[in-house]
This record gives sequence, structure tokens and C-alpha cells, in this order.
Amino acid sequence: GGVGKTTLAQLVYNDDRMERPHFDLKVWVCVSDDFDVLKMTKTILEKLGLSSTNSDGKSLDWLQVTLQQNLTGKKFLLVLDDVWNKNYSEWEAFSNPFKSCAKGSRVLVTTRDKNVASIMRTTQIHDLKKLQEEDCWTLFSKHAFYSGNSNAHQELEVIGRQIVERCEGLPLAL
Repeated sequence: GGVGKTTLAQLVYNDDRMERPHFDLKVWVCVSDDFDVLKMTKTILEKLGLSSTNSDGKSLDWLQVTLQQNLTGKKFLLVLDDVWNKNYSEWEAFSNPFKSCAKGSRVLVTTRDKNVASIMRTTQIHDLKKLQEEDCWTLFSKHAFYSGNSNAHQELEVIGRQIVERCEGLPLAL
């Protein structure tokens, strides 16, 4: 991790162009290694303001029907951040309520594993690459040195370049 998948997804999600009229609804779900269909469905309902205390103890079917009824005909953006699950049947069960949404709805998934992307029948995979060492140095020096200039601190530049090398191109590590 640390190449910037979540940051890029946040930039897309928070972009003004992702509001109405482009999408009627937007939901962000942090999944991590717990791909629990019931829990994720409840989370989406809560974030849409559709959950109430009467949803506790309800079946997955009831929750998904409720979600589907509220999504029918609406264009939505759903971000599933940090997905690890490779179980196709769980993905299929989770995605049922979204099948009646308006054309143009999107699910944006961040994952470290290309197999996850293929299981989810991804239409476009954007494989983020690590930064080149000089780009890492530019990013590091911009934050570490006043006005991004390390010339006044040659001894610190040597240490900074060692730090950049150890970060192996991962912006989050910087």
C-alpha cells in the first residue's frame, strides 16, 4: 500500500463534478479485509440516511430490498475502498441491489490485488505506479525544506535522499 489509491479515489469522490446532476447519490465504504455483505449493506443504508433502529435484526434480503427500492432509477457513485475479498459469490450477493440503478452509475474500487478487480468485472483498471526517485525527492523536499530548497542544508539533503531511497517510491511513506 501507500501508492495513493485511496487518495486518488478521495479526489474523485470529492470533486464537485461528482455531485448532482451527475450523480444523485454518493457513498464511501471502507471495506478492508472484512467483506461482510450484511455489514456493508447496513453501512450504505446508514450513509444514505435510510437506516433506522428497525433495521437491526433484519435479514440481508430485507436490507437489500430496502436499498434496491431506494436506488431504483437513481444514478449513484459507490466507492469501495481497500477491497481484499476474492470470493465471487459474496461480490455477486452484495451487488444485487445495484442492478436496478440508473445507467451511468459507477462503483469505484480500490485494491492492491488485480484478481479482486477481475472478480468484480471491472471495466477499467488504473494501475498506479510507484514514483520515480527524483519525483519522490521533489515531493519530500517540498515538505521538508523551506520553500522546497535544500541548498542551504547540504548535510540534511544527504539524509533526506537516504529517506527517499528507503521509501521505495511510495508517496504515503514520505
